[in-house]
Amino acid sequence: MPTNPFPTRYSDTVGEANLTIDLMFLRYDSIELNQHSIHPDWWLTSDHAPLSITIPITNKFITTLKLSIQQNSEHENAFIKEVISVFQNLDTLNISNKECLENMVNILNSLINQAWNKNAKQLRITRYSKQWWNNECNRAINKYRASRSLESWKKFRRVVKDTKRTFFNTKI
Repeated sequence: MPTNPFPTRYSDTVGEANLTIDLMFLRYDSIELNQHSIHPDWWLTSDHAPLSITIPITNKFITTLKLSIQQNSEHENAFIKEVISVFQNLDTLNISNKECLENMVNILNSLINQAWNKNAKQLRITRYSKQWWNNECNRAINKYRASRSLESWKKFRRVVKDTKRTFFNTKI
């Protein structure tokens, strides 16, 4: 329901009634996001009154760091080997009840987390972060920056194009 019930469309034909035909889809179960206002004094030359809503914005911490292991890297191989070793050395003979199973799962979780933290590196997420970017792209851009030659630039663009194609083909 609007905070002020006014028509939203004003007829320019004599004898035709003003109507409420404009829609605004809001969140039904939210007090803050379910109150909109109709502004009949703002309609000027249009035949519709503008609708508005105030959206509260709260301070929220957005994580800009994450742990990641680059695909097809030495760190990924080391992580996989450690996880395989954890599973191979897992003693499942003592699992006789629910508590033992939960304990075993917690141990497994802890060991995998340790392997992850050991092999992952911290990355800063920016608006320029790209999942497809790899070491080959880094080498090509650094070579271009060092030489500033047209040939290096073309090679860099080709590397980026091939890298993107490979990355997105695997995603598809």
